[in-house]
Parts: sequence; C-alpha cells; structure tokens
Amino acid sequence: MPTAVLENGFAVAAGNVLIFNYDGLTREYLGQSTEYLPVGVSLPANACTDKPLAAKNSYVVCRNTQLTGWEYLADHRGETVWNVKTGETIEITAPGDYPVDTTIYAPSTRYDKWNGECWKTDEAAHKAAVIAEANATKAALIKSASENIEPLQDAVELGMATDEEKSQYNAWRKYRVLLTRVDTLLAPNISWPEPVED
Repeated sequence: MPTAVLENGFAVAAGNVLIFNYDGLTREYLGQSTEYLPVGVSLPANACTDKPLAAKNSYVVCRNTQLTGWEYLADHRGETVWNVKTGETIEITAPGDYPVDTTIYAPSTRYDKWNGECWKTDEAAHKAAVIAEANATKAALIKSASENIEPLQDAVELGMATDEEKSQYNAWRKYRVLLTRVDTLLAPNISWPEPVED
C-alpha cells in the first residue's frame, strides 16, 4: 500500500499514514495507528504525524497547547493535595504541575492555617471550638438529667415515690448540680461527673 502524501494537513496522494493519537482534553499521547487517507481527506481529530517524545518516569507525554509538538508534563494523577486557603483536599486528575495555592502536606487539624511554608494550628480558634463543643455537651447532659428528674419529681411531690424513686430523684438532681459546676473553659481537660446508673 502506498504512503499518503500530505500537504497542509490534507492528502494529495492517497495511501497509508502512521498517526499518533492524543486525548482531546488532556492532550496526553494515547498510541499510534495506521490510517488510510483518500485524496482530500485530513488526519483524524486529535492525531498528528510527528513522533512523540520517549516515555519518562513521573512525566506524561502530551501535545503542547498550540498542538504543534510534544512536551513533558508532570504526572501527579492520583495524588492528593491540600488547598492552602481552605485546607480542603483536591485529587489530582489531570497531567501537569500541582494546582496553584496547594501543598502536598496535609494539615494536622481543621484549625491549621498555611503560613507560606507550613501549616500552623490557630490555637485560639482550636480552643474556642473545643470550648464550644464542651458547652454543647454540658447543655445536652443537663437537658437529659432534667428529663429524668421531671417524672421522679412529680412522684416525690405527690407523695407517691418509692424508696428507689426517691433515691434516683436525689441522684439525678445531684448529677445535674455537678454538671452545672463544670467549667467548660478547662476543655478538653474536663472531668465530667459520673452519670446516674439506671
């Protein structure tokens, strides 16, 4: 089979031509094939006739942005990076350098801020969050204790409480008082009172 002759990207003589295919989005080299081109037909989309660069570790061979030649792009696909402004993770899915404003280093807490070189924990924000969490825990425990006290209080005030109910009533009230005395500013080093056993 004769070899096709191309001028300005179109066959002026029919025949076979060795083409090199690349991805339409990432421009990554995909492979080669032989195509028959009739007169007046151009190369298939996302194909060229110039041979790609040799494979290279940690890089991928891609068509350049002008589609006039081949280039190496760093291949970080499958890696995870962190946005230095938000701390959010980003999965690398395309060839090329790491995205702008990212780092390969993970923050150690959700209160870390990027200082230009590394993550530093914003201690004030971290402490405020720990205290807020302790306050929420304290409020939930007090609410639960109050819900347990209410029916027992009715029984005691109506003189209908058994000795066991009186004991539970006093235990729950004592537990609630101890909860109200918890200093949440000490979070996370809080000794919570032992809950009442049913």
